[in-house]
Amino acid sequence: MILHEKISAKLPEWRERIKSLAKEHGDVKVDEVTVGQVIGGMRDIKSLLTDVSYVDPAEGIRFRGMSIPETLKALPKARGGKMPLVGGLYYLLMIGEVPTKEQAMEVEADWAKRAEVPDHVYKMLKSMPKETHPMTLFSQAVLALQNGSVFAAKYHGMKKDEYWEAALEDSLNLTAKLPLIAAFIYRMKYFGETKKLKYNPKQDYGMNFARMMKVEDKKGYAELARLYFILHSDHESGNASAHAMHLAGSTLSDAFYSFSAALNALAGPLHGLANQECLGWLIDVKNKFGGVPTRDELYKFSWDTLNSGHVIPGYGHGVLRVIDPRFVTQLEFAKKRFPEDELLRLAELVLDVVPQVLREQGKAKNPAPNVDAISGTLQYYYGVRDFDFYTVLFGVGRALGVTANYVWSRALGMPIERPKSLTTKMLEDMVAKKSQPA
Repeated sequence: MILHEKISAKLPEWRERIKSLAKEHGDVKVDEVTVGQVIGGMRDIKSLLTDVSYVDPAEGIRFRGMSIPETLKALPKARGGKMPLVGGLYYLLMIGEVPTKEQAMEVEADWAKRAEVPDHVYKMLKSMPKETHPMTLFSQAVLALQNGSVFAAKYHGMKKDEYWEAALEDSLNLTAKLPLIAAFIYRMKYFGETKKLKYNPKQDYGMNFARMMKVEDKKGYAELARLYFILHSDHESGNASAHAMHLAGSTLSDAFYSFSAALNALAGPLHGLANQECLGWLIDVKNKFGGVPTRDELYKFSWDTLNSGHVIPGYGHGVLRVIDPRFVTQLEFAKKRFPEDELLRLAELVLDVVPQVLREQGKAKNPAPNVDAISGTLQYYYGVRDFDFYTVLFGVGRALGVTANYVWSRALGMPIERPKSLTTKMLEDMVAKKSQPA
């Protein structure tokens, strides 16, 4: 297996680097924590380690040091398409090197061998009430796969240095099955179809997903699926879903337990709901004006939204101080393929108007759009219009990054995560002491 071979070759050097930092430089201060950070959700506290991705406030997400445009340009492309193979992205996240077309196809072929979903998973999904949320179904399906965990089966007989090998097996088995599980949930939930789906080994990850979804333009949607999964794959270790998997994994929970935890965090309205909220707002605007409004109409409507105590979803970012490159990439994708679509034209107009309004209001640190401001618009164009399902799509993509982090955490022997808590009285005493004159 190509990923196993490549990681094995890199591990001795990486383990020595981590060992040296911990033993020889453990007392070097990295950052100082404030009361505001303790109370404010640990915002911006530099306390996590990952080499898989980094969010540069001035440039956006970097995958293994590469920006979004660099990543999309460098990765090998799918046959007959312009978007990269998802297997190439997974190789990059796992190994830290841009793969050749052959190496990317090896990952794709390995996924095809592992893609079959056990019958008991289908039976469990079909037994659930019809009103069950698709994210509940998705998380339950991942947990239902846990009895096949290689890590769990081998744990008591493995040495610590071998954990990563079983973690990699589980991660490959998990990521291979997610497109089938997601597509099955979609067809069962919204169309009442319960026939088992099959993965075609002659097609790549993105095309397989597009073929299994009920869309008319499968070739176009395959391109979007490739792009969507790549853009949503990782976002540092501090976002809620990635951190949830890291925390669960640090207890040596296997990839299935850990990824279910990540999905449960992603299901929270403050994390994975933004894409559908953004699309819903665009549709509300379109319905209100009977199409795309004028610039002046949208300007006034945006101010009315803010003055009524509501926010304009999709604008602003907790880390970025520039327009999200993932937004730009999706906008360019759409403009090349369906430039006259009304929702797309509206999204472009919002891009022109809303940042100006937010700057005039003066509350937003970054008034530029993030990835969610347009991602739902693209799904809607291709006919995927059941908003509750959008977070499942997010989850399929996010699995790529969090499992890469999970494998490397086990490979480098990262310990169980256990931060120290303080009481409110302790914080008050610290503040009072700091306030006293010298």
